[in-house]
Amino acid sequence: MKLAILSDTHGLLRPQVAEQLKTADAILHGGDINKQGIVDELRQYAPLYVVRGNNDKDWAEAIPHHLTVTLGGVTFYLVHNRKELPADLSGIDAVVFGHSHRYLQEERDGILWLNPGSCGPRRFHQEITMMTAEIADGKLRVKKLAIPHETT
Repeated sequence: MKLAILSDTHGLLRPQVAEQLKTADAILHGGDINKQGIVDELRQYAPLYVVRGNNDKDWAEAIPHHLTVTLGGVTFYLVHNRKELPADLSGIDAVVFGHSHRYLQEERDGILWLNPGSCGPRRFHQEITMMTAEIADGKLRVKKLAIPHETT
């Protein structure tokens, strides 16, 4: 199973991101989508698992603040801001979050912590990133994808 993991699109779905979505079996989005049109477009590619971010206002009332989903034998917990995680993460294999716009991939206490960074408008002079992942035999392999940005 192939996953596309992204966050903080902030109203922009870049062509390089859309290209990765074409081969995804599922999409995980860590919030700050900013408009319904992005949700609609993402759903055209693959099943979408998405949480609401701090910039997702009234239009996003139906989008949950957190979500647990199991794909290919791997259980993910999605939340936009990792400060809002529950204390008990038993049964969770990977946490997907966003908010900071900083890429992070680390394992702690048997849980894989994944922040795909931001693949929307470039902010804070940070790189533009997302993740792709493969699940095989209940194991998750994650790869960072850095997207070139325009210089100004």
